[in-house]
Amino acid sequence: MNAAFVGKKILGSISTLIFVLIVNFFLFRVVQKDPVGSLFRGSRVPQAKLDELRDQFGLEDPLPTQFVLYVRETARLNFGISYQTRQPVWDEIQSKIWPTVLLVGVAAILSALFGIIGGFIAAWRRGSATDYSITSSTMVFYSMPDFWLGMLLLVGFAVMLPWFPVGGMSDLGSSATGIEAVIDRLHHLALPALTLTLAYLGEYAIVARSSLLDVMGEDYLTVARAKGLRDKLVRRRHAVPNALLPVVTLAAINLGFVLSGAIAVETVFGWPGLGRATADAIRGPDLPMLQGLFLVFSAAVIFFNLIADLVYVWLDPRVRPT
Repeated sequence: MNAAFVGKKILGSISTLIFVLIVNFFLFRVVQKDPVGSLFRGSRVPQAKLDELRDQFGLEDPLPTQFVLYVRETARLNFGISYQTRQPVWDEIQSKIWPTVLLVGVAAILSALFGIIGGFIAAWRRGSATDYSITSSTMVFYSMPDFWLGMLLLVGFAVMLPWFPVGGMSDLGSSATGIEAVIDRLHHLALPALTLTLAYLGEYAIVARSSLLDVMGEDYLTVARAKGLRDKLVRRRHAVPNALLPVVTLAAINLGFVLSGAIAVETVFGWPGLGRATADAIRGPDLPMLQGLFLVFSAAVIFFNLIADLVYVWLDPRVRPT
């Protein structure tokens, strides 16, 4: 992997981020021309107070002036002040990003691990009852909307069978510390993490299965068997490593999308992360918060796409630039 190729990929990612930055500014101002008026619609707030708030948030300035200020302050990680909490948006995002990273990280690892294993088992036993059961069950979960799947789990295992809490990240008023606090956190994490794991399980399983089926038809596997290698050894040493290439790329790309795709799950389970913050900001509407979250989610997708491109080239010599 040469420096010119890496530099080209990084430059392309930066260009995409700049485009997103521009769209991020104009999109919300086109869709929501008067966010302050919408925020206080139906309330008896004096017009003078509304005008004061518009001036405070810089909404009275000409659009080009707003854009210049927006770019300058974004470069400083200053996304403005939240309309709802009156706190800096970046501080709000920082306080909520780690709960989302915890939830998404656990779900991403579990879905990738079990999805890949299930997909490989289904491919190696193609056409068997095991293949049909793994493929069918994972695709059933994949076809379900994640919020609906979350509500089913919530009703089943938090209401009808009260094995897990109905929401939040910890018990209200809990003063637990040390191992007790960790157990409490894991207890609350179980259902939302299970929801995201099941939602993305089918994607990994079907890609892993298809990838291994493609590899199994290659001539080098036939040669390996002809040399007398056992079937299990052929699978472990030759088939699986090459079949992992598309799955590794999928896992890297999915990390960015899952980060932004946890909105419905966090809302259902009251998980205090970026997803729930997005839902609250939409209901506001909270323009600075939405802009900040949209930029963070977009940057995550762009970053993990870049990682996926570089990792794939590193793993597969056939696509390396000459």
